Amino acid sequence: MKRQQHPLHIKNTELHKSTKVQNAVEKKERLSGKRVPNDPSSRIEAYMDRLEKIFLNPNKYVRRRNLEMLRDKIYNTLLIKRENFPESYFELQKRINRERGEAMGKIPEDVRERMKDTAIKNQKASLDAWMEYLTSDDAVYPAWFKYLVWKNVIKLSQFDKERGEFKKRSNSTVAPFPEIYYEPLAQIADIYEKIKENNENLSKKEIKESFFKKFPKLYAELVQKFLAARMESKEEVRGEWVKYKQGKDGEAERLFQSLEGKGTGWCTAGRFTAKNQIEIGDFYVYYTYDQNGNPTQPRLAIRMKGNKIVEVRGVSSGQNIEPSMQEILDKKLSEFGAEAEAYKKKSADMKRLNEIEKKVKSGKNLDKDDLVFLYEIDSPIEEFGNQKDHRVQELRSKRNMDEDIIVIFGCTRDQIAHAPNEIAKNTKIYIGYLEPGIFERIPKGIEHIYTSFPEKKIRKENIEIGGKTAEQLISDMESAGIKTSNYIKQILQSREFTPSNREEITLIILTVDELGFTGKVTIEQIYERAQNLGLKLCPLDTGPHYRLKYQDQPLGEWLYISTKQIKISEGEPSVFLVGHSKTGLLFDISWADEDNKWNLNRKFVFHKT
Repeated sequence: MKRQQHPLHIKNTELHKSTKVQNAVEKKERLSGKRVPNDPSSRIEAYMDRLEKIFLNPNKYVRRRNLEMLRDKIYNTLLIKRENFPESYFELQKRINRERGEAMGKIPEDVRERMKDTAIKNQKASLDAWMEYLTSDDAVYPAWFKYLVWKNVIKLSQFDKERGEFKKRSNSTVAPFPEIYYEPLAQIADIYEKIKENNENLSKKEIKESFFKKFPKLYAELVQKFLAARMESKEEVRGEWVKYKQGKDGEAERLFQSLEGKGTGWCTAGRFTAKNQIEIGDFYVYYTYDQNGNPTQPRLAIRMKGNKIVEVRGVSSGQNIEPSMQEILDKKLSEFGAEAEAYKKKSADMKRLNEIEKKVKSGKNLDKDDLVFLYEIDSPIEEFGNQKDHRVQELRSKRNMDEDIIVIFGCTRDQIAHAPNEIAKNTKIYIGYLEPGIFERIPKGIEHIYTSFPEKKIRKENIEIGGKTAEQLISDMESAGIKTSNYIKQILQSREFTPSNREEITLIILTVDELGFTGKVTIEQIYERAQNLGLKLCPLDTGPHYRLKYQDQPLGEWLYISTKQIKISEGEPSVFLVGHSKTGLLFDISWADEDNKWNLNRKFVFHKT
């Protein structure tokens, strides 16, 4: 039989000729001492091996770092540019407003800019979802398949359910990137794996027809079937748990067949994925009874990695748990003891959300505690799925936000400001854009600052600094188990470091994005923008004092203390870094020379007078 093309070659006919592939081939030949065959499949595999080591590193922290290095370049390449927004987009917004009974004439320029901001943020969020998934441990696919998926989905817009196809993107597409449909992706992976393992599978009509369809068309067909399957009635809650044992012969195939065509949305519904997941741990599925009393409809899943629970999924939107399934899941999780501890908050949050939903449907008023929970004031609502539970936004969208804010924060309507000219001495909460001089206008006693409520709260903290020598600060950090570098000791013991007088100062923490930038910038640009907003650089000893205070810092968070750049003898100008890595809390420096560019998600700590 004639040798078939590699699955990647379906879409990327010129990739194997590119310089980046040639470089990867040469490197592989140099390291292995073997020649890479001069055919598209082998050359692309060599390139994907390289990508796997760089972007799909087994170490999730390295993977995260590599992704962050590329994120801004991806945004710059794929997100719609402000100058490319079509006029039809604004006409559509006007029509939507008219249908709501809100007549709108000419859209003011500042409103147009805000509409653009919203659309760009939506695109960014949808793109982030794909990046996060394809670089996560949940996407148990080979590198070449992830690359195939990525190269295709970045060219697609939303799924048109009536036509059964994905709309194509152009440089003026305003819609987000397509939603992730996990089960159809797993099914495509199965089709391609069959060909990769044995080209004779092409003799099977259904595989041959699927294989030679272009990815968007095949993905669309499978999504359409998936959505149709999800429409089946799920009123029955009685059923049985089935355990699929790790490493047991035939378990993966049995699991796959029980999920095939059931519209769960789980990636386990692919034969290839099911096999990989069963190899690393047991898999539990709860099936409800069909009309004949047989347990056939999968509704809950618990995936293990060794003895550890790594995933709990349902079949509601975003693979969340259906309210009717919550009690059944809780009972099962209780069997796992300490291993289920991490899921207790998720379970409690989903129960609370169910209660609030019932209250609203029965016409009852929500009290302050309900609203604090619904708007995630004290902590985020955690769910079992891979997307936010759709009910959170649906419940919020039907409420009067200002009235809820009054209840939540115990304020009056005139204590809420939405623009700088509305700020007064008695203002308690500000919700609006960060305009020049905004932090000079906001009263010292203001309790809450948002750029949008409730998603974008500006972090504000009070901290006492000063009164401690360098030796005392170093000793305190060592006693607290905080890791420091020799650079830190060199800076704290230098003549530049002079302890402040003891005082309480207010800190404001902003990302580069929140400062109003849309791409990588220098530290000089960051400092200039912050000062334009009414913020100042922190006193030099803010860094060690803040490190000592902030010992409950979340894993993976990195904060940069805005001070004058410190020049040390062995390196470039730098600023203090307060971080939490998998090795523990740390206090270090980060190079901050004029050539260094900072990503949009980098967090800086400023001083508000």
